[in-house]
Amino acid sequence: MNMDVSPLSIILVKSDSKGDRLLFRYPFLIKQNNEPSSTHRKNPYTLPIVEDLLQSPVQPSSNINKENLTGLTDEVLSSLFAVKMELCNRKFELKVNDVRFVSHPTLLQLRNKQEKEDDSGIMLVNIVFALQALASHSVVKCYHDLSKRLGIVLKYEEKRCGYVSEQTQLMTTALDDGYPNGPGSAFKIILEKCPLASNIKKMYDDLCSTGLVNLRINRWIPLSFCLPQKVHQWHMRGKIVEPEDIDRCLNALRPYHSLLLLHPLQQMNDFTSLDGSPSLVRMLSQYSPLKNLQTLAADSDLTLSHVFELTAHLVYWAKATVIFPVCSTNKYVISPNAPIHINSPLVETFYETFPGVNLNRVISEFSLPTSLGQKCNPLYHRSQQSHLVQTIIWMLQHHLLLQLHTYIQYMPTENGLLHIKSDQSKKHMTSPSPRSSTVMSNYQATNTEYPRAESESGASTVSETPELLSKAVIIENVSFTSTEDDKQDFQEELLLDFTDEERSSIFKIPATNTPEDLKLFAKLCRKEYFQGNHHIEEIMYLENLRRSQLLQLLDKFRDVLITYETEDPAIAMFSCSS
Repeated sequence: MNMDVSPLSIILVKSDSKGDRLLFRYPFLIKQNNEPSSTHRKNPYTLPIVEDLLQSPVQPSSNINKENLTGLTDEVLSSLFAVKMELCNRKFELKVNDVRFVSHPTLLQLRNKQEKEDDSGIMLVNIVFALQALASHSVVKCYHDLSKRLGIVLKYEEKRCGYVSEQTQLMTTALDDGYPNGPGSAFKIILEKCPLASNIKKMYDDLCSTGLVNLRINRWIPLSFCLPQKVHQWHMRGKIVEPEDIDRCLNALRPYHSLLLLHPLQQMNDFTSLDGSPSLVRMLSQYSPLKNLQTLAADSDLTLSHVFELTAHLVYWAKATVIFPVCSTNKYVISPNAPIHINSPLVETFYETFPGVNLNRVISEFSLPTSLGQKCNPLYHRSQQSHLVQTIIWMLQHHLLLQLHTYIQYMPTENGLLHIKSDQSKKHMTSPSPRSSTVMSNYQATNTEYPRAESESGASTVSETPELLSKAVIIENVSFTSTEDDKQDFQEELLLDFTDEERSSIFKIPATNTPEDLKLFAKLCRKEYFQGNHHIEEIMYLENLRRSQLLQLLDKFRDVLITYETEDPAIAMFSCSS
C-alpha cells in the first residue's frame, strides 16, 4: 500500500517523583484568542440544559487532520505514555482510532541523585512517534529503533553531564509560567530555549522530507538514522522500498555484480566522515561502475565478504544501487516507467551535465534493446567512447534504462520439457545398457579415485540422485576413441539419464558429433542451467566459461534451446520497472 510513512507527531513525556507531564510535542498549534468557540454559552447567567449534561459527547472516529495529530489533549497523551516501570526498556505500541503510537520508554538515573537508591532519582523519558494506524510492521520497527537509540543517547548524556535534567527543567518552567494562548505558546518558547526541543523539530522535518536524520545531541553525541521506506523515494519516484526487499536483493548479490553510486563521488565525503569506516573510504577510492565486486575487493585490498557488507550499507542508505558492470556486451532498453516526457526536469538536468546533448535524442536510440558495443563506433576517439559510457551511467543512475540478460530454456520436444513419471525415471537411472557397464568398469579399473561433483556457489542444486550423479561424473571424464561405433556409444552414455524422446531430438543435431560440445551441453543440462533461472553472465561465472564458448553452444543446439531476454530478478528491485 502506497501511503505516507512520515510521522504525524513526535511527543516527549517524562515521569518522575513529581508526577508525569507532556514536556514537548511537535508539530503544535497555537490557538488565537479571537477564534470562536461553540462550547461557550453566549449568556453566562443562563442555566445549562439537562439533556446536554446527560448526553455524552461524541468521540471522534479520526485523530488525523491534514496529516497532523488532533483530538487528544496533552493531559491524555501524558497519562497514556507515562507507563509503569514494568513496561520500560521494551517496545511500547498503542493504537487509538486511526493513529498508532510507538516508542521505547527509557529509565534514567538522575546525575545529581546517583548515590541515592530511592525512586526520587529515577526519571522515565518516553519519546513517542505518532504514525498512521495502517503503517506496515517494518515502518513501526524502524521508528521503535529510533526511539530506542534516542533513549540510549539521553541516558548516556544524563550520566555524563545531567543534560536531560537540565532540559526537562527548562521545559517544565516554561509550561508552569503559563501563556495567554495556551500550551502552544509555551511550546514555542521551549523550542527557542531548549536544544533538545530543536533536535526533535529537526528530526521531524528530516523524517518528513528525506528520511535521513543526522543530529548531534548536546553538540556531542552524533545520531544518524535512515528510514529506507522514505529515503529511497527520491530516486525510485514514490516507490516504497521495505527493508526486507533490500535484504532479499542483497542476499542475491554475486561477485559479478557491480556498485553504482547515486551521488557524485565528491559528495560522498560527508557520508564517509559520518560513517567513520576507513575501509569504506578505501573502497570508494577504487570505485568504478566498470568493475565487478570481486575486482573492487582485490583493488581495495579487502575481503569480498566485507565489500558485500559495505555495498549493503550504501544501498540501505540510498547512496548506491546494484548493477551489472558496464561493458560492451551489456544490452539496455528504455525503462517502462522512465519520466522522459518533454517537460521532464531530467531533460534539463541532463543538458546541464552534458552540454549540447539532448536526453530524448540519446535515449531514443534504446527504444529497442541495444548493446553498448553496437553504440561504440570503432572509429570513435577514446574521449568519445568515454563520453558515451558516462551518459549510460547517468541514465542508469536515474533509472531511465534497464539491462536485459539472456536466459536459456531447454525445449527438447515440440510440447516442451517432458515430465517423466517416477517409475519411468527410475528405469532410466538404474538400467544402464551393457555397453555402459563395460565403459564404467574399464574406467574404474584405471582410476582408483572417483572425481567429485563440483558444487558451485549460487548454482542450482542438481536434481539427480547420488547414483545418477556418480554416473554423470564418470561419463563426463571417460576417454573415447575415434571410431564411429565408440563415438555413438559415447553419445548414448552422455545422455543416459535423458528420456528416449529427448535423446532422439538431440541426436538429430549435427553438434552431437563433437564430443566436447555434447559433453558441455549434457553437463549444463544436468546442473539445470537451462531452466530459465540463470542468465548467460551467471553461467559464465559459475562454470568459468567464455562468452564466445557459451554462445557457440547455444547456436549449435538452437533446435532444443530457446533464449529470451529480461532483467535480472536479483536486482530488479533497484529498477523502477519492477
